[in-house]
Amino acid sequence: MIDVRLQLSVSDARRRFDLDIAFATEAPFVALYGPSGAGKSLTLQAMAGLLPVQSGHVKLNGRALLDTASGVNLPPEARGVGYLFQHYALFPHLSVRDNVAFGLTSWRRRLKAGDAARVDELIESFGLTALARSRPATLSGGQQQRVALARALACNPQVLLLDEPFAALHPMLREQLRDELRAVRERWGIPAIMITHDLDDVAALAHRAYLVDGGCVTREVDLSDGTGRELLQPQPSRPEDERSRQWLRAQLA
Repeated sequence: MIDVRLQLSVSDARRRFDLDIAFATEAPFVALYGPSGAGKSLTLQAMAGLLPVQSGHVKLNGRALLDTASGVNLPPEARGVGYLFQHYALFPHLSVRDNVAFGLTSWRRRLKAGDAARVDELIESFGLTALARSRPATLSGGQQQRVALARALACNPQVLLLDEPFAALHPMLREQLRDELRAVRERWGIPAIMITHDLDDVAALAHRAYLVDGGCVTREVDLSDGTGRELLQPQPSRPEDERSRQWLRAQLA
């Protein structure tokens, strides 16, 4: 069960964007769908502990990662969250293997034997063995995504947070990598929350989708039986909503 209720604000001297989002589901693959600037990335960042939250909670299978009412606020590294950033955020100076292992090491601690075995297993399962010593700049977009996904899985996360996982890819690659992502999630048995503004991503992967606009959920759609796609078409937005989205996009750029 994924149970999320978040209230927060981001602002500058001229404008403020309020996020007030709530959803709860047992679906294994969830999509937050909607236009850019609707608050989807803010939601994932808050779930991962990367943004301060004014009020709310994040619970995974009853375990509170955040609960402002009871004073629970686990640091990001203790939340058990695997995060796939939109542009992958790979470290350019590190090899593929070192990128995958990054979250398992520190300047004080080397890779343990069990962790090293898991890193090697992930590298092999993603077809990256021949590239293990390569740097990210020498990889294709699809290969970079596989490295980033392997890194997100290396810490045995309880949930995967996927921020526009196909946005940086050539359209011809997207269908193949959607299939790979579906297979990876099913193999590892980890629930996933994906944000996207591409309806094809939602239709191909999600069991449940939430239409997000203006910082809140405006519609919930069950996609487990392969129907419901037409219900995700967003409603026309007011001019002031579009101005707010444009401002939020600029803050997150």
